Amino acid sequence: MLLLQQIVTSSFTLFRIACRAYRPTSAIVLVGLCWVSISAHAQEINPLAGNARAQYAGGVLFRAQCATCHGADATGIESIDAPDLTAMWRERAYSDRQVFDIIRDGIAGTIMPPHDFTETEVWMLVSFLRSVGESGVENLPVADSGLGATLFNNHCAECHRVTNAGGVLGPNLSDVLRRNSLADITASVRQPSALITSGYKAVRVNTNAGENIQGVLKNEDAFSFQIVDTNQQLRAFRKHDAVLTEQRESLMPAFAESELSEQELLAILNYIQSATGATP
Repeated sequence: MLLLQQIVTSSFTLFRIACRAYRPTSAIVLVGLCWVSISAHAQEINPLAGNARAQYAGGVLFRAQCATCHGADATGIESIDAPDLTAMWRERAYSDRQVFDIIRDGIAGTIMPPHDFTETEVWMLVSFLRSVGESGVENLPVADSGLGATLFNNHCAECHRVTNAGGVLGPNLSDVLRRNSLADITASVRQPSALITSGYKAVRVNTNAGENIQGVLKNEDAFSFQIVDTNQQLRAFRKHDAVLTEQRESLMPAFAESELSEQELLAILNYIQSATGATP
Protein backbone atom coordinates (compact mmCIF):
# COMPACT_ATOMS: atom_id res chain seq x y z
CA MET A 1 0.00 0.00 0.00
CA LEU A 2 1.29 3.44 -0.85
CA LEU A 3 2.42 5.49 2.11
CA LEU A 4 0.05 8.43 2.51
CA GLN A 5 1.45 11.73 3.68
CA GLN A 6 0.60 15.40 3.50
CA ILE A 7 2.25 17.53 0.88
CA VAL A 8 1.92 21.22 1.44
CA THR A 9 3.57 22.35 -1.79
CA SER A 10 0.86 21.04 -4.11
CA SER A 11 -1.91 22.65 -2.08
CA PHE A 12 -0.28 26.07 -2.27
CA THR A 13 0.65 25.64 -5.93
CA LEU A 14 -2.98 24.83 -6.68
CA PHE A 15 -4.03 27.83 -4.60
CA ARG A 16 -1.93 30.12 -6.79
CA ILE A 17 -3.15 28.47 -9.97
CA ALA A 18 -6.78 28.71 -8.87
CA CYS A 19 -6.33 32.41 -8.13
CA ARG A 20 -4.81 33.05 -11.54
CA ALA A 21 -7.75 31.20 -13.06
CA TYR A 22 -10.22 33.52 -11.27
CA ARG A 23 -11.57 30.71 -9.15
CA PRO A 24 -11.23 32.15 -5.62
CA THR A 25 -13.82 29.86 -4.07
CA SER A 26 -12.09 26.85 -5.54
CA ALA A 27 -8.78 28.05 -4.15
CA ILE A 28 -10.19 28.33 -0.65
CA VAL A 29 -11.51 24.79 -0.84
CA LEU A 30 -8.21 23.44 -2.12
CA VAL A 31 -6.05 24.91 0.64
CA GLY A 32 -5.73 22.43 3.46
CA LEU A 33 -6.39 19.32 1.40
CA CYS A 34 -4.01 16.47 2.02
CA TRP A 35 -2.68 14.73 -1.06
CA VAL A 36 -0.56 11.67 -1.47
CA SER A 37 3.14 12.08 -2.11
CA ILE A 38 3.99 9.88 -5.04
CA SER A 39 7.23 8.07 -5.64
CA ALA A 40 9.19 9.49 -8.57
CA HIS A 41 9.20 6.24 -10.46
CA ALA A 42 7.42 2.98 -11.20
CA GLN A 43 3.82 4.23 -10.87
CA GLU A 44 1.97 2.45 -13.65
CA ILE A 45 -1.50 3.04 -12.18
CA ASN A 46 -2.85 6.40 -11.05
CA PRO A 47 -2.59 6.50 -7.23
CA LEU A 48 -5.39 9.09 -7.18
CA ALA A 49 -7.81 7.12 -9.35
CA GLY A 50 -11.42 7.59 -8.21
CA ASN A 51 -10.50 10.38 -5.78
CA ALA A 52 -13.14 13.09 -6.25
CA ARG A 53 -10.98 15.80 -4.69
CA ALA A 54 -8.12 14.94 -7.05
CA GLN A 55 -10.50 15.19 -10.02
CA TYR A 56 -11.75 18.58 -8.81
CA ALA A 57 -8.23 19.93 -8.25
CA GLY A 58 -7.13 18.55 -11.60
CA GLY A 59 -10.01 20.41 -13.22
CA VAL A 60 -8.88 23.70 -11.66
CA LEU A 61 -5.35 23.07 -12.86
CA PHE A 62 -6.53 22.06 -16.33
CA ARG A 63 -8.68 25.16 -16.82
CA ALA A 64 -5.80 27.40 -15.73
CA GLN A 65 -3.01 25.75 -17.71
CA CYS A 66 -4.46 23.64 -20.53
CA ALA A 67 -7.83 25.04 -21.60
CA THR A 68 -6.34 27.65 -23.95
CA CYS A 69 -5.45 24.84 -26.37
CA HIS A 70 -7.75 22.02 -25.36
CA GLY A 71 -10.89 23.89 -24.34
CA ALA A 72 -12.43 24.11 -20.88
CA ASP A 73 -14.27 20.83 -21.48
CA ALA A 74 -11.13 19.10 -22.86
CA THR A 75 -12.77 18.41 -26.21
CA GLY A 76 -10.10 20.36 -28.14
CA ILE A 77 -9.95 23.46 -30.32
CA GLU A 78 -10.13 22.58 -33.99
CA SER A 79 -8.62 25.84 -35.28
CA ILE A 80 -5.23 25.06 -33.71
CA ASP A 81 -5.42 21.30 -34.21
CA ALA A 82 -5.53 20.62 -30.45
CA PRO A 83 -6.96 17.13 -29.95
CA ASP A 84 -10.06 16.04 -28.09
CA LEU A 85 -8.68 14.64 -24.82
CA THR A 86 -11.92 12.98 -23.80
CA ALA A 87 -11.39 10.26 -26.42
CA MET A 88 -7.85 9.24 -25.43
CA TRP A 89 -8.79 6.05 -23.66
CA ARG A 90 -11.41 4.96 -26.17
CA GLU A 91 -9.67 5.81 -29.44
CA ARG A 92 -6.02 5.33 -28.54
CA ALA A 93 -6.25 2.80 -25.70
CA TYR A 94 -3.84 4.86 -23.62
CA SER A 95 -3.09 3.80 -20.08
CA ASP A 96 -3.14 6.37 -17.29
CA ARG A 97 0.66 6.15 -17.21
CA GLN A 98 0.92 7.01 -20.91
CA VAL A 99 -1.27 10.08 -20.40
CA PHE A 100 0.91 11.03 -17.40
CA ASP A 101 4.05 10.81 -19.58
CA ILE A 102 2.50 12.94 -22.36
CA ILE A 103 1.55 15.68 -19.89
CA ARG A 104 4.95 15.65 -18.21
CA ASP A 105 7.20 15.21 -21.27
CA GLY A 106 5.13 16.81 -24.04
CA ILE A 107 5.12 15.51 -27.62
CA ALA A 108 8.18 16.22 -29.73
CA GLY A 109 7.50 18.00 -33.00
CA THR A 110 4.14 19.39 -31.86
CA ILE A 111 2.92 22.42 -29.93
CA MET A 112 2.41 20.21 -26.86
CA PRO A 113 5.23 21.29 -24.51
CA PRO A 114 6.66 19.50 -21.47
CA HIS A 115 5.44 20.69 -18.05
CA ASP A 116 7.13 21.08 -14.69
CA PHE A 117 4.10 20.15 -12.58
CA THR A 118 4.80 18.01 -9.54
CA GLU A 119 4.08 14.33 -9.96
CA THR A 120 1.00 14.63 -7.77
CA GLU A 121 -0.32 17.50 -9.90
CA VAL A 122 0.14 15.47 -13.09
CA TRP A 123 -1.83 12.59 -11.56
CA MET A 124 -4.53 15.10 -10.60
CA LEU A 125 -4.73 16.15 -14.26
CA VAL A 126 -4.94 12.50 -15.32
CA SER A 127 -7.74 12.00 -12.77
CA PHE A 128 -9.67 14.96 -14.17
CA LEU A 129 -9.24 13.82 -17.76
CA ARG A 130 -10.29 10.31 -16.84
CA SER A 131 -13.42 11.71 -15.15
CA VAL A 132 -14.51 13.60 -18.28
CA GLY A 133 -13.21 11.06 -20.76
CA GLU A 134 -14.75 8.10 -22.49
CA SER A 135 -13.17 5.06 -20.88
CA GLY A 136 -13.81 1.37 -20.58
CA VAL A 137 -12.66 -1.53 -22.70
CA GLU A 138 -13.66 -1.06 -26.32
CA ASN A 139 -13.60 -4.07 -28.65
CA LEU A 140 -12.42 -6.60 -26.11
CA PRO A 141 -10.37 -9.24 -27.97
CA VAL A 142 -12.37 -12.43 -28.27
CA ALA A 143 -11.32 -15.32 -26.04
CA ASP A 144 -12.87 -18.48 -24.59
CA SER A 145 -15.45 -17.34 -22.04
CA GLY A 146 -16.01 -20.94 -20.91
CA LEU A 147 -12.34 -21.20 -20.02
CA GLY A 148 -12.64 -17.77 -18.44
CA ALA A 149 -15.43 -19.00 -16.15
CA THR A 150 -13.22 -21.86 -14.98
CA LEU A 151 -10.23 -19.56 -14.46
CA PHE A 152 -12.38 -17.02 -12.60
CA ASN A 153 -13.68 -19.72 -10.28
CA ASN A 154 -10.16 -21.03 -9.67
CA HIS A 155 -8.31 -17.73 -9.24
CA CYS A 156 -10.79 -14.94 -8.51
CA ALA A 157 -14.14 -16.05 -7.09
CA GLU A 158 -12.86 -16.66 -3.58
CA CYS A 159 -12.43 -12.90 -3.14
CA HIS A 160 -14.25 -11.20 -6.05
CA ARG A 161 -17.83 -11.19 -7.29
CA VAL A 162 -19.36 -11.05 -10.73
CA THR A 163 -23.01 -10.05 -10.39
CA ASN A 164 -23.99 -11.75 -7.11
CA ALA A 165 -21.66 -14.75 -7.20
CA GLY A 166 -18.29 -14.84 -5.45
CA GLY A 167 -16.49 -13.46 -2.43
CA VAL A 168 -16.53 -10.08 -0.72
CA LEU A 169 -12.90 -9.65 0.35
CA GLY A 170 -12.07 -7.88 -2.93
CA PRO A 171 -13.98 -5.46 -5.19
CA ASN A 172 -16.99 -6.51 -7.23
CA LEU A 173 -15.76 -6.93 -10.82
CA SER A 174 -19.14 -6.69 -12.54
CA ASP A 175 -18.41 -3.25 -14.02
CA VAL A 176 -14.62 -3.52 -14.37
CA LEU A 177 -14.87 -3.41 -18.17
CA ARG A 178 -16.91 -0.21 -18.09
CA ARG A 179 -14.61 1.64 -15.70
CA ASN A 180 -11.10 0.67 -16.76
CA SER A 181 -8.94 0.34 -19.85
CA LEU A 182 -7.52 -3.04 -20.76
CA ALA A 183 -4.03 -1.75 -19.92
CA ASP A 184 -5.16 -0.67 -16.45
CA ILE A 185 -6.91 -3.98 -15.78
CA THR A 186 -3.79 -5.87 -16.83
CA ALA A 187 -1.59 -3.68 -14.62
CA SER A 188 -3.89 -4.25 -11.63
CA VAL A 189 -3.55 -8.03 -12.08
CA ARG A 190 0.24 -7.90 -12.49
CA GLN A 191 0.85 -5.26 -9.80
CA PRO A 192 -2.11 -5.32 -7.38
CA SER A 193 -0.28 -3.34 -4.68
CA ALA A 194 0.38 -0.38 -7.00
CA LEU A 195 -3.15 0.90 -6.45
CA ILE A 196 -5.50 -0.47 -3.81
CA THR A 197 -9.14 0.47 -4.23
CA SER A 198 -10.71 2.47 -1.42
CA GLY A 199 -12.39 0.12 1.03
CA TYR A 200 -9.93 -2.72 0.39
CA LYS A 201 -6.82 -1.54 2.20
CA ALA A 202 -5.06 -4.50 3.81
CA VAL A 203 -4.73 -4.35 7.60
CA ARG A 204 -3.61 -6.47 10.53
CA VAL A 205 -5.44 -6.40 13.87
CA ASN A 206 -3.85 -7.43 17.17
CA THR A 207 -6.39 -7.66 19.98
CA ASN A 208 -5.78 -7.41 23.70
CA ALA A 209 -7.12 -10.98 23.90
CA GLY A 210 -4.22 -12.21 21.75
CA GLU A 211 -5.94 -12.52 18.35
CA ASN A 212 -3.92 -11.75 15.22
CA ILE A 213 -6.30 -11.04 12.31
CA GLN A 214 -5.79 -10.03 8.70
CA GLY A 215 -8.40 -8.39 6.54
CA VAL A 216 -9.44 -5.23 4.71
CA LEU A 217 -10.46 -1.99 6.39
CA LYS A 218 -14.06 -0.94 5.82
CA ASN A 219 -14.78 1.84 8.31
CA GLU A 220 -12.90 3.74 10.99
CA ASP A 221 -13.68 6.56 13.39
CA ALA A 222 -12.04 7.98 16.49
CA PHE A 223 -13.19 5.12 18.71
CA SER A 224 -13.68 2.01 16.57
CA PHE A 225 -13.10 0.34 13.22
CA GLN A 226 -14.58 -2.41 11.09
CA ILE A 227 -12.83 -4.92 8.86
CA VAL A 228 -13.74 -7.86 6.67
CA ASP A 229 -11.38 -10.61 7.75
CA THR A 230 -9.81 -13.24 5.48
CA ASN A 231 -12.73 -15.55 6.35
CA GLN A 232 -14.92 -12.82 4.79
CA GLN A 233 -16.66 -12.00 8.04
CA LEU A 234 -17.45 -8.40 8.97
CA ARG A 235 -15.92 -7.67 12.37
CA ALA A 236 -15.98 -4.57 14.58
CA PHE A 237 -13.42 -3.55 17.21
CA ARG A 238 -13.09 -0.79 19.75
CA LYS A 239 -9.72 0.92 19.53
CA HIS A 240 -8.93 0.45 23.20
CA ASP A 241 -9.35 -3.32 22.68
CA ALA A 242 -7.20 -3.73 19.55
CA VAL A 243 -4.32 -2.25 17.56
CA LEU A 244 -4.89 -1.64 13.83
CA THR A 245 -1.85 -1.71 11.52
CA GLU A 246 -2.05 -0.87 7.82
CA GLN A 247 -0.20 -3.16 5.40
CA ARG A 248 1.65 -1.90 2.34
CA GLU A 249 0.90 -4.94 0.21
CA SER A 250 -2.48 -5.89 -1.16
CA LEU A 251 -4.03 -9.15 -0.02
CA MET A 252 -4.43 -9.97 -3.71
CA PRO A 253 -1.47 -11.96 -5.06
CA ALA A 254 0.35 -10.68 -8.14
CA PHE A 255 -0.20 -12.85 -11.21
CA ALA A 256 2.86 -13.01 -13.45
CA GLU A 257 2.29 -13.89 -17.07
CA SER A 258 3.75 -17.33 -16.38
CA GLU A 259 0.91 -17.90 -13.89
CA LEU A 260 -1.89 -16.23 -15.85
CA SER A 261 -1.18 -15.58 -19.52
CA GLU A 262 -2.54 -12.64 -21.48
CA GLN A 263 -4.88 -15.00 -23.31
CA GLU A 264 -6.14 -16.46 -20.04
CA LEU A 265 -6.74 -12.98 -18.67
CA LEU A 266 -8.71 -12.15 -21.81
CA ALA A 267 -10.71 -15.32 -21.28
CA ILE A 268 -11.63 -14.15 -17.77
CA LEU A 269 -12.66 -10.73 -19.10
CA ASN A 270 -14.75 -12.37 -21.83
CA TYR A 271 -16.48 -14.39 -19.12
CA ILE A 272 -17.19 -11.20 -17.14
CA GLN A 273 -18.54 -9.54 -20.27
CA SER A 274 -20.85 -12.46 -21.05
CA ALA A 275 -22.01 -12.81 -17.43
CA THR A 276 -22.87 -9.14 -17.04
CA GLY A 277 -23.85 -8.20 -20.58
CA ALA A 278 -21.25 -5.46 -20.37
CA THR A 279 -21.16 -3.04 -23.31
CA PRO A 280 -18.42 -0.48 -22.58
